[in-house]
Amino acid sequence: MPVQVLIPTPLQKFTADQSSVSVEATNVNQLLQALEGKFPGILVRLCDENGKLRRFLNVYVNSEDIRFLENQTTALNDGDEVSIVPAVAGG
Repeated sequence: MPVQVLIPTPLQKFTADQSSVSVEATNVNQLLQALEGKFPGILVRLCDENGKLRRFLNVYVNSEDIRFLENQTTALNDGDEVSIVPAVAGG
C-alpha cells in the first residue's frame, strides 16, 4: 500500500531534491526500510545504531505524532501521509 512521505529540506539531498516521495509500507518501520531501499544513506540520518528514530526527529502520520500512537510500529494505510519533521529548539 503506497503512502506519501514528506521529506524535510535537509534530507532532500538523499531524495534527489524531492520534497515528497511515495513508498510501500504497512508500518513506520517498513517505511524507514523502504526509504533506505529507494534512497541509500537516508536511514542513518533517521535512525540510530539500534534502529530507533533519532531524538531530534518527529514523525507524524496524518498529523498524529507517532509517539502518541504505536511509535515505529504505528500501522499505515493506503494513502496515509507521513511527515518527517526535524525538532526545533531555541529560546
